[in-house]
Amino acid sequence: MIKTDLSDVYRDYIACLNKQDWEKLGQFVDDEVIHNGRRLGLSGYREMLETDFSEIPDLYFNVWMLISDPPYIASRLDFDCTPKGTFLGLPVSGRRVSFAENAIYEFRDKRIVQVWSVIDKAAIEAQL
Repeated sequence: MIKTDLSDVYRDYIACLNKQDWEKLGQFVDDEVIHNGRRLGLSGYREMLETDFSEIPDLYFNVWMLISDPPYIASRLDFDCTPKGTFLGLPVSGRRVSFAENAIYEFRDKRIVQVWSVIDKAAIEAQL
């Protein structure tokens, strides 16, 4: 797969998340996906995302940086949102916070098979 193809697939995946189009999630995520070393499978991955959107109603994934080196994508995602209660163990409770997530995705057959993700918790702590 060439770099631009994989980048396009990734941007389509992010659009799917932002639309909360869960029926299409399987087009982008493998049935046996692993997230931060835990095998969630597609249903567990979807549940994780649905929980995120439930706890953060204005959640929006903004791709700030994208590097493609097939079969990998490295992305820096920026967020400016208002979690309802506790977020990452922090008492955010409806305050607007801005933070970034650094994520690396491994793709196979245009679907995500593994994700390594780190959220900048210190940035949130500094705003509270």
